[in-house]
Amino acid sequence: MVNETAPVLPDYAGACVTAIVPTLLDPSGEVPAWMPQELVGARQSALLVIDGLGWDQLEERAHLAPTLASLPRTAITTVCPTTTATGLTSITTGLAPGAHGVIGYRMAVNRQILNVLRWSTPRGDARESIVPNGIQPNDAFGSERPPVITRAEFIATGFTEAHLQPSRFEGYRMPSTMVVEITAALDRGEPFLYAYYDGIDKVAHEYGMGDHYDAELMAVDQMVRAIISRLPQGAALVVTADHGQVQVGDNTITPDRDLLKLVDFQSGEGRFRWFHTRPGSASELVAGFNERYGDQAWVVTREQTIDEGWWGPRLTDQAAAMLGDVALVAREPVAFLDPADTGPFVLQSRHGSLTSAEVMVPLVVARGW
Repeated sequence: MVNETAPVLPDYAGACVTAIVPTLLDPSGEVPAWMPQELVGARQSALLVIDGLGWDQLEERAHLAPTLASLPRTAITTVCPTTTATGLTSITTGLAPGAHGVIGYRMAVNRQILNVLRWSTPRGDARESIVPNGIQPNDAFGSERPPVITRAEFIATGFTEAHLQPSRFEGYRMPSTMVVEITAALDRGEPFLYAYYDGIDKVAHEYGMGDHYDAELMAVDQMVRAIISRLPQGAALVVTADHGQVQVGDNTITPDRDLLKLVDFQSGEGRFRWFHTRPGSASELVAGFNERYGDQAWVVTREQTIDEGWWGPRLTDQAAAMLGDVALVAREPVAFLDPADTGPFVLQSRHGSLTSAEVMVPLVVARGW
C-alpha cells in the first residue's frame, strides 16, 4: 500500500453512497450522470449492499468475479469514517454522518463508549440507556417502508433500529435464501428493496486478503449471478458497499505510554482512533503524535475534520459532541490499539481510515431485460 499524501475525502455532493437511495426512490426517475445509466427507466430496483467490498479489491480480483466485472460499474466514495456502522446508516438514510449522527463504530456518548454494531457499552445492552432513535432520529429510505432483507439475527438489534426503521423486515439464514427473498419481493411487484450481505467483511477480518477472501468473493459473484438470472423485466439490481479493506495483520501499534498520559479516554477504531484529551493537552498530543507517528498516520484535530468537511455539509451539535479532540487516521497498513477495543480474534484486515483502498467502493448495475 502506497503512503498517500492526503486523505481521500468523501464526495458528499456527488459520487457518494449517500446519493444511491435518494436516486432509486426519486419518482422523477432522474439518474445522475456519474451513475451507470442502465438505471434509467427501471421500474423496480433492488439495492444489495455487500459489506467490505472495496473498489480496489474488486478490480484487483476481477478475474475471480466475472459477473460483477462484466457489468456496468463505477467507483464512488463512501463516508467518513470508513466503517460499517457509519456507512450503512449513510446509505439507508441518504445523509452524511454529520447529519445522521452515527459518526463511528465506537462512539463517545456522554463519556460512555457505545459499540454501535452491538449497541452496548461496557455495562451491557444499551438500548434503554442510549435509545437508538435518539442517536439517529432520521427515517431510513425517505420514510418509505420497503422490504429489508438481512440476516434474521440482525433484525432485533439496536443498530438495526437506528439505521433501518421504518421498514418491513424479511430475515434470511443463508446466502441462498437471501437470493430467494430478493426474487420473491421483486416478483410480487415491490418497487424497491434493500438487501445486506456481510460475508466478505467477516472473512476479511478473520482471515485477511488471501485465499479465504478470494473464495468468498467468488461465492459472492455466483450469488449476484443467481439474482441477475431471476430479475424481472424492467428491474435493476444495484450493488454497492459500505467501505473497502486494508491488510494489516500484526502491524499494530500501542501509542507511547507517555503520550497516553495526556489522554482521558479513547473511542473510534484501529485505523481511525479518537483521543479525548485531558484539559489543555490537545496541542501537546498533536505534536507528540506527529513526531512519533506522522509517517504512518494523519494526525488531525477535531476542528480540522470539521473545517475540511469530513462529516459532510452539516454537523449536528449531538454528533459534534461525540468527536474526540485528536485522531490518528492511519495511512500505512497499521492499526492503533486501545486495550478497551477488543474482540474474539486479532483482525487481519481492517478499515476506518481515508485511504483510497478504504474510501472507494463499487457501484454496479444489472438490468432484467
